[in-house]
Amino acid sequence: MADGNSAPVLGIIGGSGVYDVDGLTNKQWRRVDSPFGAASDELLFGELDGQKLVFLPRHGRGHRIPPSELNFRANIDAMKRAGVTEIVSVSAVGSLKEELAPGTFVIVDQFIDRTFARVKSFFTTGLVAHVSMAHPVCTRLGDIIEHAAEAAGIATVRGGTYLVMEGPQFSTKAESLLYRQWGCDVIGMTNMPEAKLAREAELCYASVAMVTDYDCWHPDHDAVTVEQVVKVLLANADTARSLVKAIAPGVTGRKAPCACGCHTALEYAVITHGEVRDPQTVRDLDAVAGRVLNRS
Repeated sequence: MADGNSAPVLGIIGGSGVYDVDGLTNKQWRRVDSPFGAASDELLFGELDGQKLVFLPRHGRGHRIPPSELNFRANIDAMKRAGVTEIVSVSAVGSLKEELAPGTFVIVDQFIDRTFARVKSFFTTGLVAHVSMAHPVCTRLGDIIEHAAEAAGIATVRGGTYLVMEGPQFSTKAESLLYRQWGCDVIGMTNMPEAKLAREAELCYASVAMVTDYDCWHPDHDAVTVEQVVKVLLANADTARSLVKAIAPGVTGRKAPCACGCHTALEYAVITHGEVRDPQTVRDLDAVAGRVLNRS
């Protein structure tokens, strides 16, 4: 399993259209087993100009799995076992701001987690750990995405708060108006607990939120048709593929563990004393936390 001292491997979690990147070579779909159950799908391994990439269709190919039933722990664990060191999450969202029109890409820097039906930590009874989520995404990886987007001529907005709702239903108008009052920028269903688990697994994590529509707060919401939303989705997927291709060279340049501390997030996080740690939990966390558990 890789860590921050290993050669960087870029993981992409997103929809089915994101992994059809021009120039991707040595492509191979491969199942990666996890002690936390089945990941959403097999992982697609490949290389882009010498940079290793691993893709995971978040909802499975063909979009089979709803947000609340995603096995987030298995997905992140499988990525770590596959050698991934940094993850770029790509997800469709609704806009809570007039200026964030459909087609806009937002490099998210904060989350509000309103989910309630999901397992949110690798660490359970028998092995307790607490990681910081004050800054839930990797600034260094965000910089790489921003510079790659500029170089590729892709319009993006740097910074924004992503309200993660449980779903699968969309929000009521009252909820949408409340989230606007909170200062949220976009709303979606997938980046939590994904970001929390990536932090626990000592992976760099950054999120690109692709706006498909205005949420139901917007006075013109009822005028939006499914056909229009699908058209934006397809256009966003094309742009996302271009963005992934532009990001890869920036990741290649990392020669040391992330200066943001992502690769050492567990350094002082494990609280449970060694003599009372649950042996099975320790074995299950060999990929996620092996760097710290194997030395203590």
